[in-house]
Amino acid sequence: MERILTASEMKFNDEYTVKNLGFSEELLVERAGTAVAEEIVKRFKGGRVLVAIGKGNNGADGKVVANLLSKRHGFTVTTLNVYNGIFRLLEKDYDIIVDCIFGTGLNRIVEGKYKDAIDTINAKKAFVVSCDIPSGLNGTTGEVMGVAVKANLTIAIQELKTGYFLNEGYDYTGEIVKKDIGMSIWGDEYVKRINDDFCSKFFTKRSRNSNKGSFGKSVIIGGSKAYSGSVILSLNALCALKMGAGYSTVAVPECLFNNVCGLNPECVLTPLKDDGENIIFDKNLLDNLMQNDTIAVGMGMGANQNTYEIIKYLINNFTGNLIIDADGLNALARFGLEVLKEKKCRVCLTPHIKEFSRLIQAETSAILSDIIAKAKQFASDFDVVLLLKNATSIITDGQEVLFNTTGTCGMAKCGSGDVLSGIIAGLSCRGFDLFDSVAVSAYLFGKAGEIAEKSYTEFSMTPTDVISCIPKAIKSF
Repeated sequence: MERILTASEMKFNDEYTVKNLGFSEELLVERAGTAVAEEIVKRFKGGRVLVAIGKGNNGADGKVVANLLSKRHGFTVTTLNVYNGIFRLLEKDYDIIVDCIFGTGLNRIVEGKYKDAIDTINAKKAFVVSCDIPSGLNGTTGEVMGVAVKANLTIAIQELKTGYFLNEGYDYTGEIVKKDIGMSIWGDEYVKRINDDFCSKFFTKRSRNSNKGSFGKSVIIGGSKAYSGSVILSLNALCALKMGAGYSTVAVPECLFNNVCGLNPECVLTPLKDDGENIIFDKNLLDNLMQNDTIAVGMGMGANQNTYEIIKYLINNFTGNLIIDADGLNALARFGLEVLKEKKCRVCLTPHIKEFSRLIQAETSAILSDIIAKAKQFASDFDVVLLLKNATSIITDGQEVLFNTTGTCGMAKCGSGDVLSGIIAGLSCRGFDLFDSVAVSAYLFGKAGEIAEKSYTEFSMTPTDVISCIPKAIKSF
């Protein structure tokens, strides 16, 4: 998996390289500028280039870029010192603009002449290349500090930065290319990005001498008269056995039983007692369901007292993997999180940002400005695996933090989270570590979404379309 560093982590390693490994700042600047210039030369045979530079090392990188492009590669290069505030040069047209105004350490609002320069750059039709990070984007949080350069290409110097993938980062970085300039990054405590290599080991060739009992049992508990679709979506992902589970069961309120019956003949269907609309707590029925390896619960159940009592009983008595989603999360937020500290099972919570804000009683803006720390702290406090769903999903057990960057905006539709819960249930029941199962499931779900988008477009694709692409996503490994 790839490392992803915060701005402060990158600064520490930069300083360590200079102070302890015999590198000079001038050498690192030369290598960074060379890396940017080389990538431009790969893509363009020539052209009119404006290099916009600020103060500090990022500006110094820009001077190296300008020198190499003009003297070694024959580009027509103009250098703009943004800190002088003289922008007549921006009135001209350019094929390429190289952004070297601010680096990853920016932590203040961009104002005055810098704002004017960035606004003008964004209004141009040139191809914009940002050195290390689009100027104005926070290198850690991905927040736009008032205004930021919208790059077509960002050259990541040595390591990826968390700000590329959080908040507005996706919409400002464009294509990202990482360039190694020879710095030594030590330690294993950094955020990492999930990739194909990590996930492929979960789908290795099976032994011919196997049976359905070899591959685990999972169950979905969910649904209500008002919300019947959510559990069916999870059921579709699970009972089609696309994730390799040996058995799959879906437990729905009696009022939905006839509606769901026969939709997926491969799946065992179990009715649960209800009050005419919602599932009610029944110890004996839950005891029977706890014979499974993984239980996913909460989808479409309603955030009511019965939902909470069901989840509390499972937490206190189940010994497998428990996936809590949707109304299960809302019930915990409403009636009390402390029950999570009484668990016998391994627990995964799968909130989106709004659900997480209810769990920790914080504004979404406060979460988004410090999302890694808040996710990690919550997982540590309650000893759970947290899958915090967003454009970049964060998976953490309180110690390790993973980013999942697969997926598409076309997946931002009702029912997507329910499908993901079914995927997690189907994979985790096969005996894998829960943390790993959640990470792989999120990655695979995103890959399936990317495949679906190619056929159905980001506007028309549905969660059901994503389900149909799961086998292709697995095969892509």
